[in-house]
Amino acid sequence: MSDLIVGIADLKISKNGSDFLVTYALGSCIAISVYDPVAGVGGLLHYMLPDSTLDVRKAKDNPAMFADTGIPALFKACYGLGAEKKRMIVKAAGGASILDDTNFFRIGQKNIMAMRKIFWKNNVLIAAEDTGANHNRTVRLDLKSGKTFIRTSGGEMKEL
Repeated sequence: MSDLIVGIADLKISKNGSDFLVTYALGSCIAISVYDPVAGVGGLLHYMLPDSTLDVRKAKDNPAMFADTGIPALFKACYGLGAEKKRMIVKAAGGASILDDTNFFRIGQKNIMAMRKIFWKNNVLIAAEDTGANHNRTVRLDLKSGKTFIRTSGGEMKEL
């Protein structure tokens, strides 16, 4: 077993059943986990911001930074290992309002909205999600079972 760490503005995919894809400290960021049970392919994306038009150069250099470039990159990478969209189980977590007590910037809410809009436009259903609120989250995708687990600040790891 090995943990493949997905950093901020990062994505990783795997077809190795002994791998766990893990991302830590999701605040306003969103983690998207995808898994194709037939191909045994999974992926995890940790994006920071909703819209790549904020910085087109950064989006080109690192598509995983933004929802509108990172989500398609995640799916395309999984397709490259044999996954098919119709079989993919999609789960999401994050989008909290951690440092924005006044709700002025609403980055977490904007990230959630961007994700839902992209999935809606592409006819992708979210099987489970734990989004919003005001706490950090850790997400683990078990490539052997395809299960996604989540832990909130100070909480126990539970299946999403």
